[in-house]
Amino acid sequence: MSKTLKPLLLMGILALGVFVAEREMIANAQGVKTGPVISIILDPKIAKASMSGRVFLVLSKSEPKGIAPEPRWVDPDPFFGFDLTNLKPGTPILFDNQWQGFPLENLEKLPSGTYWVSAILDLNKASRKIFSSEGNYFSKSVKVEIGGINQAPIVLVLDQVFHEPQFPETEVVKLAQLESKLLSKFHGRKIMLRAGIALPQSYKDNKDRKYPAIYEVPGFGGNHFAALSSPSRGKTLLEGQEVVHIMLDPDCPLGHHVFADSANNGPWGKALTEEFIPFLEKEFRLVPQTWARLVTGHSSGGWSSLWLQVKYPNVFGGVWSTAPDPVDFRDFQQINLYASNQNMFKDEKGKDRPIGRKGDTPFLFYKPFSDMEFVMGRGGQLGSFEAVFSDKDSKGNPKKLWDRKTGVIDNSTAESWKKYDIRLLVEDNKDALSGKLKGKIHVYMGDKDTFYLEGATRLLGDTLKKLGSDATVVLFAGKDHSSLMDGELRTRINKEMAQALQTGRQINSNR
Repeated sequence: MSKTLKPLLLMGILALGVFVAEREMIANAQGVKTGPVISIILDPKIAKASMSGRVFLVLSKSEPKGIAPEPRWVDPDPFFGFDLTNLKPGTPILFDNQWQGFPLENLEKLPSGTYWVSAILDLNKASRKIFSSEGNYFSKSVKVEIGGINQAPIVLVLDQVFHEPQFPETEVVKLAQLESKLLSKFHGRKIMLRAGIALPQSYKDNKDRKYPAIYEVPGFGGNHFAALSSPSRGKTLLEGQEVVHIMLDPDCPLGHHVFADSANNGPWGKALTEEFIPFLEKEFRLVPQTWARLVTGHSSGGWSSLWLQVKYPNVFGGVWSTAPDPVDFRDFQQINLYASNQNMFKDEKGKDRPIGRKGDTPFLFYKPFSDMEFVMGRGGQLGSFEAVFSDKDSKGNPKKLWDRKTGVIDNSTAESWKKYDIRLLVEDNKDALSGKLKGKIHVYMGDKDTFYLEGATRLLGDTLKKLGSDATVVLFAGKDHSSLMDGELRTRINKEMAQALQTGRQINSNR
């Protein structure tokens, strides 16, 4: 390695060696056993100026291929994070107990054994991913023994740059991109709207034909790449009717922007409806009418699709929302955000509050989930809700709904979330239920949802019924977040979409 390192990097390593020698001399004099010294150095070969971001140290029992995988929700590999400002190339950064860690607070609590350790510098450029995001620097993995004494220092050199994979267009799946002037102005940098476009079989040979479109919003962690499998999954053919299937990209640095205008993420709903959809309709020969725009999605995509339909009833001709995120904040995954003295971590009986279950057995709890996202710094599921629903705080960050140490929910922040409560939005626009939204709302949920989402959907269904809406809201017995989307429900949704398109086409052809 020394043959390729520049003098500045060598100076950093020599300085580290001096520090380690002094540390060992003091430890030996005091009779103290010492573990490995871990340092991270930004390689001057690839970074010509100082960098600011969040640096991560990741440990794994198996060697990762390339950059370390993102933290898992269940049983994640140990990782540590630390915010840095003006990290100079060639200057070593020492890992110590000031770094935040999960699931372990510090390295001393890590069981002895063989690990692969690597470092990442997250520059927070575009994606919600804290590791594999475009332009992030990372090191090669190094095999280390944890638990020994007087170990040689571990030097992790940030000499790799991560690049996102390119969208592999095919004859029937295309990439659509458009710079959003609205979002670029909001963020002060170039922001792109992206989608994967799956074309029907007849599209290529019918140059003058226009097609209705199905807009789909993927769930948390998904993006427009899912369109690559749309043709093989029959997404472009609904009961004999050809459609263009559009898989939107909801990814943003703070998580999933759900296509809602937000104080933190920017005007994504406005950008979609005023910029991207008109562009797509011209670019891909889509029918530019309300009846010919249907919207769907699952989980966070389920919330997004329902929000888009209710918020923009003149834009979309029908929604099929499955297992949506909380649509009534009186039951935000079992928490009534509007009640006083609510706690994210503990229920009314003082027991740990679960956020995930398998059947009737909890496997994921709010407190450790929140702790993990705290170390991540950004891009987590819970933090994503705050990014959309909260106002900005005095430092320009999303206001915190709950105290990260105690779990206590801030009532003023919860109150400010009301403008994103879909149940309240429906109540405030109840006249639209018999007009612009008539026959358009379809919501499907399992009554054993993995993430306790069924309660909010049930409350929304009750509200719609009281308001006299013809909305379809169904909870399926025994179904969870994944098993809900079985073949029977997919067939039902396809038939309902096909019927909606047929009816819309007939009505508009008679005008």
